Amino acid sequence: MIQEVIQFTNRHAILSITWITLLLSVIILTFKNLLSKTKNITNIQAIQLINKSDAITIDIRPNDDFYKGHIINAINLTSLEIKKNNLKKIENYKQKFIIVVSANGLESSKPADKLVQYGFKHVFILKEGIKGWYNENLPLICNKK
Repeated sequence: MIQEVIQFTNRHAILSITWITLLLSVIILTFKNLLSKTKNITNIQAIQLINKSDAITIDIRPNDDFYKGHIINAINLTSLEIKKNNLKKIENYKQKFIIVVSANGLESSKPADKLVQYGFKHVFILKEGIKGWYNENLPLICNKK
């Protein structure tokens, strides 16, 4: 068995390296997720947190995108504002549940981690962002500037 694996590896070096790289990436991301103080949540979990625990939704998309459609009562706070610790809009919510929302859920990780660093206790990331929210036909509010 081991000889077969070695032969396969020798014959298909690029494929083997790619497979090992992907495996290591999955392992690293899994451990990073387990050790992270933030947690990805689904739309249903977000709705439950908003309705039952008065969670605060922070939309990190640019202002123009926010005004085109956002979750009810969301606060627009860009990633740059969070990075610069410009948190006047939310400084009183450190003990509340915070849900960070981006366009597709991929950009929320760093801002969410920053909020934890700044003392926010319960920070969550909306898994698929506003795109997933919209795709499930959940309500969005449109504002004029």
